[in-house]
Amino acid sequence: MTLTITNTGSSRLTVTKRINVAPGFWLSNLNLPVTLNVGRSVQFYAHFHPPASGPASGHIYLISNASNPKLTITLSAMGVSGNSLAPNPPNIGFGSVQIGRSLTRYETLTNSGTSSITVSSATISGSGFSRGGLSLPLTLAAGHSVTFSVTFTPKTSGKASGSISVNSSASNLTLKVSLSGLGMSSGRLAVSPATMNFGNVVVGATRNLTGMLSASGAPVTVSSDSLTSSEFGVSGLKFPLTLAAGHTASFTLTFQPQRSGTATARFSVGSNASNSPAIESLVGMGTAATQHSVSLLWNASTSLVIGYNVYRGSQSGGPYTKINSVLDRSTNYLDMSVQGGHTYYYVTTAVGPNGRESTYSNQVRAAVPSP
Repeated sequence: MTLTITNTGSSRLTVTKRINVAPGFWLSNLNLPVTLNVGRSVQFYAHFHPPASGPASGHIYLISNASNPKLTITLSAMGVSGNSLAPNPPNIGFGSVQIGRSLTRYETLTNSGTSSITVSSATISGSGFSRGGLSLPLTLAAGHSVTFSVTFTPKTSGKASGSISVNSSASNLTLKVSLSGLGMSSGRLAVSPATMNFGNVVVGATRNLTGMLSASGAPVTVSSDSLTSSEFGVSGLKFPLTLAAGHTASFTLTFQPQRSGTATARFSVGSNASNSPAIESLVGMGTAATQHSVSLLWNASTSLVIGYNVYRGSQSGGPYTKINSVLDRSTNYLDMSVQGGHTYYYVTTAVGPNGRESTYSNQVRAAVPSP
């Protein structure tokens, strides 16, 4: 196997010596002492000649004047006899897995001999470990392999260990692959309040309320959220989001009713917690907007007229826009197109029998309340 060492420091260094405490392993193409300038590397080779069948391991140390003066190279391999069954990897470590979750790794068995091998059984032991994808018995021709899955699903917290015992017609009749893992308690995710009530909101208007996510028991990674109604929205969460136990994160929910009446929805938060998804109920009442109007009344013209026009502006003194679609023959007008919170300015004109229109009347002001 090819190995490379690199000077990652800020000054020149020299490798002066190597110490070999790994039977069956040795290095070549590394002539010592060797000096490496900053950023420079040297490539060399590690070799293995198994002294016997079975696992082998050891260390080779490189001594230098670097800040890490004793660099350790760890070596491991499996020595096999002429007609052996070789595992890869020789041991399987799953690391930490939350209770209720599963992690799958793969094991390969190879016939390293010169004649066929029959694998008769593969027995797995240890709580939480299982295998799949291996139909037995099977025959492996020389140089051929079979790969199968090994899954760890912890039921309790703490260290777990086990093994796979493979029986075959190889010279190593019983092959054992060690299994190890660590079961971790699953965290829980809470969303509060459990029910978020937006109260009455005018159709088309928006109301925002703040919610909170909190993790307990163990770290929780939040991966997604969803809403069951388009009248509600959410913001303030970026995924993935990891919360340590006891920590919280806030978010904003929005209610914008599209019609009158009660609106409900479910806000769901997906995570790796044991209680995923966490659910929050949402409710709000859409109410119709208040209908405002301005009633206008004026004195009749002393001249002969056939009707009146009504004009409206948004600022004192105009400009004004005519708001009646047909000539008004009365001396009053009800403007139903006003909006709450706005101020309007009105004037009228009189139209004679010849169609001539008078100048604007005096201006009146109308302030519409909100809402």
